[in-house]
Amino acid sequence: MNAREALRAGAREICANKFRSALSFTAVSVGVASLLYTTAQTRGMQEALEKNLVLMGPGRMTVEKKRNYTSQGLSQGLTYGDALALRRELPDLFMVEPHSRTNVKIVAGRISVPQVSVSGTTPDFRLRDWVYKLRGRFLNEWDVAHRARVVVMVEPAIWIKKPFWAKFWGEDDPYAAFAKRRDLLGAQIRLEDSVFTVVGVLTPPPRDKDPRWDSWNTPNALVPITAYQQGLSRYEKNPDAVDEIRIDTGSERTLASRRQQIEAILKRRHRGELDFEIKDQREEIESELENMRKYVKAGLALGVVALLAGGIGIMNVTLATIFARVREIGIRRAIGASRADILAQFLLEAAMLGAAGGVAGVALGLGGIQWLSGLGGSRDLAQVTWLQCAEGVALAALVSAVFALMPAYQASRLDPVEALKAE
Repeated sequence: MNAREALRAGAREICANKFRSALSFTAVSVGVASLLYTTAQTRGMQEALEKNLVLMGPGRMTVEKKRNYTSQGLSQGLTYGDALALRRELPDLFMVEPHSRTNVKIVAGRISVPQVSVSGTTPDFRLRDWVYKLRGRFLNEWDVAHRARVVVMVEPAIWIKKPFWAKFWGEDDPYAAFAKRRDLLGAQIRLEDSVFTVVGVLTPPPRDKDPRWDSWNTPNALVPITAYQQGLSRYEKNPDAVDEIRIDTGSERTLASRRQQIEAILKRRHRGELDFEIKDQREEIESELENMRKYVKAGLALGVVALLAGGIGIMNVTLATIFARVREIGIRRAIGASRADILAQFLLEAAMLGAAGGVAGVALGLGGIQWLSGLGGSRDLAQVTWLQCAEGVALAALVSAVFALMPAYQASRLDPVEALKAE
């Protein structure tokens, strides 16, 4: 029997037992779908990480106030002066951005919006994580030096393809409604009790295309850190205080040495008090990715188990088929079929059954990826290639053929005379 005849015989057998065949490759299809989704998830996370690390910079770290620290009264805490000292003593640092944030009431004309997120920063804000389109101008050094009452507004991000959960969340955002109704560039607005002039407007990318890891944390307005401390700071005891200092050394190779130098400078300025901590943001992202990888591994394990279950199911079906076709095997052996012909026939039938399950699994996986992308945006799922789909089908066929090998071998070893006597 040649390959074409074996394929025809296998197709007839599968079509003759549609329900049994469908049950056999169901587990295989679930396994292929799970593996396809896991592949998309893994590649999506890797692509997101690479894009985000490029935006973050190679030597990114953050100096923050240490939580639950009881001060000894020697240190003033983390201050804008610390940032100036770091810039002065380590002039080769690529970025030193003191940063503070609070929620204030914004008033424009007769419209007021409570709880608008405002950040105090410096021109170094533009050096990293910059994904915006700018109208007007950004904050400059003169603004910071003279405590200028200027503000750069950030428009609300939109969706290209809104996930289902976004239809029930964020629709009543007062700031989004406020910003959509008017062009604020050049306008005067009031932040709490201080009047600011809008000198620039930033437009972020769509939410489902934003490569930043923490895009949800974007402020609504940016003002000079000095103007923030003068009129908006929530630190009454020490107006010079800041929430954090964002730093980029400019090179991953210098990260460790610069970290030691920064710690020494701050320890000296804080008079020996270690009321601050230096965090490597790349390590934090890797930690979050590690947590996500656990879920990916769970999906991979599910796919492998489903494939194994499908292979066992196909093994049982092959055994049942052989017992039902013992006489047919005897006749084929009697008219000249070799043991290799019998072995090849049953292996091809199992492989065809597995390939059918693989095709169903690819369809199920692609449909699931499309559905899940619609639920939560497409940031974590990469596009699946045709090669990966073909590999899934080939893997399903291979697993099925391997599990059918033992019963097919037993069928090829049947004695023709005894097989012809079977009823």
